[in-house]
Amino acid sequence: MDTADLQRLAPPGVTALVAFLALTSQWLFYHIEPGPLKANDALVFNILVSALLVCYWRTCLTDPGQIPKDWPDRVKQSWSRPEDLSAEKAALSNRWCRRCEILKPPRAHHCKTCKRCILKMDHHCVWTANCVSHITIPHFVRFLAFAVMAMAQLEYFLYIRGGVLWNSRRLPSYLGPSVLQLAHLFILVSVNSFVLFMLVLLLGRTLWSLVFNTWTIEGWEIERHHTLLRRARGLGGNTLSGPDGRPIVITHQEFPWDVGVWTNLRQGMGNWNPLAWFWPFASSQSVESGLSFQHNEIDDPSKPWPPPDPDRLYKLSRRPIMPLSDGPFTHLEDNNAERIAAFQQRQATDFDARYADADGEYVVKRMPFHERLQQDGDILPAQDYIQNDTGGGIKLGEEAWRNQEGERLADFGVDEEADFYDETDVGIGSDEDVPLAELIRRGHMK
Repeated sequence: MDTADLQRLAPPGVTALVAFLALTSQWLFYHIEPGPLKANDALVFNILVSALLVCYWRTCLTDPGQIPKDWPDRVKQSWSRPEDLSAEKAALSNRWCRRCEILKPPRAHHCKTCKRCILKMDHHCVWTANCVSHITIPHFVRFLAFAVMAMAQLEYFLYIRGGVLWNSRRLPSYLGPSVLQLAHLFILVSVNSFVLFMLVLLLGRTLWSLVFNTWTIEGWEIERHHTLLRRARGLGGNTLSGPDGRPIVITHQEFPWDVGVWTNLRQGMGNWNPLAWFWPFASSQSVESGLSFQHNEIDDPSKPWPPPDPDRLYKLSRRPIMPLSDGPFTHLEDNNAERIAAFQQRQATDFDARYADADGEYVVKRMPFHERLQQDGDILPAQDYIQNDTGGGIKLGEEAWRNQEGERLADFGVDEEADFYDETDVGIGSDEDVPLAELIRRGHMK
């Protein structure tokens, strides 16, 4: 059973947990003091529980959004306008998905579980077995809000009954609840308190993302950008070396999608009416609304986001390096043997710097940043001494960098290999990876 199969067990498991907390608690209240819930309290509580279940299952079952097949053609048509040509091409730098082999919109990422590009991907949630994305974010926010309200109300009900038991602790045991009822109450208090605490933290983080329009993956990108700026300054300049040794200019960029609190809320919840934000049956956002986003224009809109990251660049060679004896130089005379041997040595060294990926291509490897820096005798801040991963998985030239919480892009469900990119004169991936038809479409070839 793989990870995706295990995740499918999460929705019924979460539903069972909600049913246990909501239903068995009300049954227990009939058997312990001060008795069952009042009619109004029971009505409000059960409405909140119903609303959270509706929003939860909508989060689980709503398609997180798929890039329309004709979207690259629409981008091509916009490039036909001379005034938009250079700006739009530059703004879409790094947006070629190596997995889907399509141009992906801003803020979209390739999910390794859903195996497709997801519009404004926040993360892949294992508890919903679905991506939290531009389309599912409103349902996810509503689910968290209703869950916190319902569980906070249940916590209050449990606190009242726990207080009654504590005040009656000196009475004979036969006047109080049975051992099973006490155990049931203890389990309810423990589980509800723990889950409520975790959901409050998650809701707070989600509301922060909603207000500032900066979602989980984008927060990772911002922190990574600041790390690169610090590294460049530590080296006494504003450049870092790319995988082929060429300098990559690192300049400060502001996050472009934070366009003000009210606009951020409207964009995230998909509606201008705050009352509709709490309606469990509100319609999902459209795919079209997730293909482009308002830019705050603090920086030049033509600058791509995320900014260039030299540690996430790699280049593929067109073919494996062949031994010289199989090449066209076998007819050289013996007096050239020393020169041939030297060339073979250089070729072998270059070959050793490469390794084959799953598709049989050869990929340039790079040492971790701190090892490259130590060779020059420089000192790197302690928080940047992070070893490269040695286990299985993606090693395509990427630094094993983690944010302050120790997270990598893969921890949010992103296919890191698909998110690698190469810089070109107009952005949008390496010409060696992109099909010929796509190159012609972009105007790289005539």
